[in-house]
Amino acid sequence: MADQPADKKFFENLSGAGKAIGVLTSGGDAQGMNAAVRAVVRMGIYVEAKVYFIYEGYQGMVDGGDNIVEVSWESVSSILQVGGTVIGSARCKEFRTREGRLKAAFNLIQRGITNLCVIGGDGSLTGANLFREEWSGLLEELAQSGKIEEEAVKKYVYLNIVGMVGSIDNDFCGTDMTIGTDSALHRIIEVVDAIMTTAQSHQRTFVLEVMGRHCGYLALVSALACGADWVFIPEYPPEEGWEDQMCVKLSENRARKKRLNIIIVAEGAIDSHNKSITSEKVKDLVVQQLGFDTRVTILGHVQRGGTPSAFDRILASRMGVEAVLALLEATADTPACVVSLSGNQAVRLPLMECVQMTQEVQKAMDERKFCEAVRLRGRSFENNLNTYKLLSHRKPDTELPKDHLSCSTNFNVAVLNVGAPAAGMNAAVRSAVRVGITEGHTMFAVIDGFEGFANGQIKEISWGDVGGWTGQGGSLLGTKRTLPAKYLEKIADQMRTNNINALMVIGGFEAYLGLLELSAAREKYDEFCVPMVMVPATVSNNVPGSDFSIGADTALNTITDTCDRIKQSASGTKRRVFIIETMGGYCGYLANMGGLAAGADAAYIFEEKFDIRELQANVEHLTEKMKTSIQRGLVLRNENSNENYTTDFIYQLYSEEGKGVFDCRKNVLGHMQQGGAPSPFDRNFGTKISAKAIQWISKKLRETYRRGKVFANTEDSVCLLGMRRRNLLFQPVVELKDQADFVHRIPKEQWWLKLRPLMKILAKYKTSYDVSDSGQLEHVARHSPKEAETGAI
Repeated sequence: MADQPADKKFFENLSGAGKAIGVLTSGGDAQGMNAAVRAVVRMGIYVEAKVYFIYEGYQGMVDGGDNIVEVSWESVSSILQVGGTVIGSARCKEFRTREGRLKAAFNLIQRGITNLCVIGGDGSLTGANLFREEWSGLLEELAQSGKIEEEAVKKYVYLNIVGMVGSIDNDFCGTDMTIGTDSALHRIIEVVDAIMTTAQSHQRTFVLEVMGRHCGYLALVSALACGADWVFIPEYPPEEGWEDQMCVKLSENRARKKRLNIIIVAEGAIDSHNKSITSEKVKDLVVQQLGFDTRVTILGHVQRGGTPSAFDRILASRMGVEAVLALLEATADTPACVVSLSGNQAVRLPLMECVQMTQEVQKAMDERKFCEAVRLRGRSFENNLNTYKLLSHRKPDTELPKDHLSCSTNFNVAVLNVGAPAAGMNAAVRSAVRVGITEGHTMFAVIDGFEGFANGQIKEISWGDVGGWTGQGGSLLGTKRTLPAKYLEKIADQMRTNNINALMVIGGFEAYLGLLELSAAREKYDEFCVPMVMVPATVSNNVPGSDFSIGADTALNTITDTCDRIKQSASGTKRRVFIIETMGGYCGYLANMGGLAAGADAAYIFEEKFDIRELQANVEHLTEKMKTSIQRGLVLRNENSNENYTTDFIYQLYSEEGKGVFDCRKNVLGHMQQGGAPSPFDRNFGTKISAKAIQWISKKLRETYRRGKVFANTEDSVCLLGMRRRNLLFQPVVELKDQADFVHRIPKEQWWLKLRPLMKILAKYKTSYDVSDSGQLEHVARHSPKEAETGAI
């Protein structure tokens, strides 16, 4: 945490000395834009570049004057948690003319700005690219008119452009998520959860209209996250006769004692003839045909507002730092690029390739080539759509698969939760049950983990039993940390009694250990020779074989929200430092990522050793900070980061050493991190990963069914399904043993440790920064229809 020797390669090749960077936000605002602005400013200053705010987007660039202002480190303090954009955004007709761009070029040259970081949508980024292409011509024109010297033309010969996509609609091709999308989903899901309670009271149907004039991402993902009865999106219009189909489905759901119906409509929704489908039209249809009490709620600009989610803050911070690196590495021949997210990796893509594909989506929709439009949206969008179709409509029994290679009966698949509860577990169970039933299996729920399994707490679970589970926190099945080793014989008996042909375990490190024990017990018990799969679900995010676990995002948002409130209290009292203890066992994921999302000054974790000198250096760093206008501090500590340097010890040390300069407070967040309604990310991650796990089970059952019996005893029939970098992978649990630290219950290698320096840099510490993953300009991937079935989440 203290000053470290700087990475020489980094500073020799990437020094920003003598360079000037301008940052602007343009087009519609999106939560997280301020986090991106903050990261650009602080990373720019860190590499010794001058950084300028360009207020009011391109309008400010054209108008010049006080709209272009050099900023300091402190200029971006306290903006991380603020929605919208503090530097303003405006549409600018003048910039669309050459005369307007000439004025903008003159204003930039006056300040020596030849590096632009543009945060906006495809229109804003396209405008930036045109500006870059015209740059040398604009400078020559300015020189000819005597407005700038010929020397300036030679000195500022080319303009570098790096874009970040800020758009709540997630309508830009080339990135899995745009800045603001996750926060908009939070707003939508908060409203849906609130509406569901009132709708159940009155047996109502609610039609919700969400943003998305040209892109149905928000509508589709929120429908997936809340288990909506029907969704309308522009990329995938309903078939002819949809009116009757929808009403039949709503009636069937009511007949199954479901007290409410939710229909989600994207504002740009159309039918197969490209005619608009409005929320009012849908409401009128339901009232006329079914007579249901129906209400319309139009969310409007609520979706753009509010505090950015933890995901958006981290995404924007990573993109902002990457954007500065891209600007420093750019040459005259480097095309304008956009910093994107693929899986959990930041990548750079040629800006115009992304814009071109984004425009192709609209062209495909205009030409009514809707399958092509869905494919162009990317693997993630296609996966969402396929999963929604799987889960939303129950097939009649006559259409369910019956014949499993001459098997006269269905396969029996059991689902159980193991370990501590994690938000999103219920969404995973719902998905597993419904996909399993669709695949023709009989689904069984095991109550209270392996202990309940041994005691025979197992029951068949139906499609309707899991209705409304996506928004429920905790574990409705019940969960325990107990491992199966001491119950092997009893569990085997239950497997035999209930004829269980496959097992799906949702949980954390205990679930992983449990599957290892069951796999090892195959030598003694044939009952365990069945396909088994684990889906990672733990707030600690400490499961080997997966970069993300269900529940970690919800816990991270709880930490971030709490830190925001704590920082707010400190801003009133001044000169106060808060020490916050997070959960996670020995895994520092929550402390580190919470620190990045909340703008912490330090985060102590087990994976990075620290001593008393480092603690002292942090106190001195905070002492210096108190001399500035930012008179507050935030320090996070993972619960098991060090057995001697406890939260109490650090609190007492800071209190003593900071005496007379600042005072201290401490908070132990505890089990509130495990509770609460799951975040949109956890609902969707749990839903999609479970669907894929059950499909794998079906495949394994077909492969291992011989002579009237399922028999699977190979290593690849006991797998963990995890997200690795950009893909979802099935990995035999035995093969993951080498990647696990069993003493501390963490993976030996953890991807997020690469983000440690990023948090330190943004907190004004000198540190080395690994840029080995940076600097690779990739091309926009176009996938085949089959690719959507493999890999991407």
